[in-house]
Amino acid sequence: MVALRERRRTMAALNAERDNLEAHVAHRTSELQAANDALEQQVTTDALTGIGNRRKMTAEVSAEIDRALYRAKAEGRDRVDTERSGRWRYTSGMTLHIQTPLIESGALAGAAGQQVWLKMEALQPPGSFKLRGIGYACEEYLKRGARRFVSSSGGNAGIAAAYAGRKLGVPVLVVVPETTTDRAKELIRREQADIVVHGASFQEANARAMAMLEPDDAFIHPFNDPLLWAGHASMIDEVAQAGLEPDAVVLSVGGGGLLCGVVEGMRRQGWDQVPVFAVETQGADSLSQALAAGERIELPRISSIATSLGARQVSEQAFALAHSHPVRSLVVSDQAAVAACLRFMDDQRLVVEPACGASLAVVYGQAGELAPYKRVLVIVCGGVTATVAQLNQWATSRK
Repeated sequence: MVALRERRRTMAALNAERDNLEAHVAHRTSELQAANDALEQQVTTDALTGIGNRRKMTAEVSAEIDRALYRAKAEGRDRVDTERSGRWRYTSGMTLHIQTPLIESGALAGAAGQQVWLKMEALQPPGSFKLRGIGYACEEYLKRGARRFVSSSGGNAGIAAAYAGRKLGVPVLVVVPETTTDRAKELIRREQADIVVHGASFQEANARAMAMLEPDDAFIHPFNDPLLWAGHASMIDEVAQAGLEPDAVVLSVGGGGLLCGVVEGMRRQGWDQVPVFAVETQGADSLSQALAAGERIELPRISSIATSLGARQVSEQAFALAHSHPVRSLVVSDQAAVAACLRFMDDQRLVVEPACGASLAVVYGQAGELAPYKRVLVIVCGGVTATVAQLNQWATSRK
């Protein structure tokens, strides 16, 4: 009997312990369910109210990684350990611009034995060399805390700024003058940038853009910024890496951003004595007239159709380089520039603007100035605001 009572007490104790355990489990289950419900409610609330913040954070992380990759590539490293990702990322294909082809052109070769090499900047994603400098500048300004990019160019610089902003996840405002073509405005909007149309000239649009700057904005100048020149210089690095050291370089000049970048790249390679033929069209020849006058002058207006060369005054840096580096100024007609564009289209199956055609015209025309040089490098700067129909119309109207 004693043993039986003892077993009964043991069973009662076990049953009580089991009941307590079940009650505890039920209580914890209830707590967990309540916590899960609260979490789901919070997630729902966040989803409704915090999407913009999460997108912003994602863009910031992506930009941080891209900037780290850009620095790594500039330093010659092929990978970087990003803190937020916790894994290696490779630099290949990281930059906003692409490495463009360097091709030899028999169609443009002049004297017997002369080689003409084309650096095909027209193949950059937005269609012109502008992306090199503007993309690099946008990367740098983003690193410095910029929350919006503001550009005042209704041409290729504005298109490049819009493209860079879209790729970096940063809003872009482009202020364009009333003379901006519908095609240019369409290309800017295609890159998801906002457009403000103001003023009859670039100067008025530029002043308006400057007035609209906010503390967290970065102003993206079309040509007058050392960051742009540093970015443009990368095309010369690529030429050197391909094993070509030219005897002469031919390029187009507007405000002088391309000239400044190319000369910077040439000096980096030790090509200090290689001459640069800086080509403009009549009516947009601010560098040529400045050199003739011995000082920077301002054109009263741009009368050339090569509006991408339409800076009424060349930059101070470009003017200074024209004196410290062997820069030879050449001027061609609009008709020659357009004819070169059409011929280049037949030879290379590529459409470029008259601003780019100015340089091509010098080479196609076998200018006597180029005759002594065996290896001529031509910067095919590109440009997307002219169409085939427009080129044909200009060619007909100017005969």
